[in-house]
Amino acid sequence: MLCVCTLLKDTNMAKDRSLNVLLIDDLPERADQVTEMLRAQGCTVLCHLQHPQGLADHVARLRPDIVIIDMESPDRDTLESMAAMNLSHPRPVVFFAENETDSDTIQAAVRAGVSAYIADGLTPDRVRPIIDVAIGQFNAFQSLRIELEQTRTQLSDRKQIDRAKGLLMKQQSCDEEQAYRTLRKLAMDRSQKLIDVARDVIQILEQRAANQGADL
Repeated sequence: MLCVCTLLKDTNMAKDRSLNVLLIDDLPERADQVTEMLRAQGCTVLCHLQHPQGLADHVARLRPDIVIIDMESPDRDTLESMAAMNLSHPRPVVFFAENETDSDTIQAAVRAGVSAYIADGLTPDRVRPIIDVAIGQFNAFQSLRIELEQTRTQLSDRKQIDRAKGLLMKQQSCDEEQAYRTLRKLAMDRSQKLIDVARDVIQILEQRAANQGADL
């Protein structure tokens, strides 16, 4: 989560400076033209790759603001490389497809992490607006992703705390409020989070119950 939050901050800051781009283009001559086109639109091309292999490692090392891919169409290796990057080092991705692409391929690219898929190639007058829209869409998606992760974590923590309370109620013959107060006191005494104390209580009491069962 920290990685994603930092990324959102870095990407928002990019609005006030030259955008750093990692470019993937399998044709060197076209890549030179694209590089000049991007520079004219206020972008800095940090690196040009002819193939997507190792994309996640390049992104981790260079920390570009955006990844731009200019190819005939996304093949399996490209989709897998984008998906791997999206899991470990997510970045806005614009894919300029030079050939007409079917809807299944476009959907696969979006699932792999593409923020904007342009099916009719790259043209100078549309470069910067498309990049800006892609970054906006990426930031919106990452915000939703963070919110979802936080919600899942809160639900998981609540289940663990309720489980610890249940074990304490059984072990100490107390009610739910007393069990909760016990957890809070332990957390304060240890200067720990409530969820960490709950996990410790679960581990200790379940191990104790298992040992008692083995003795029988």
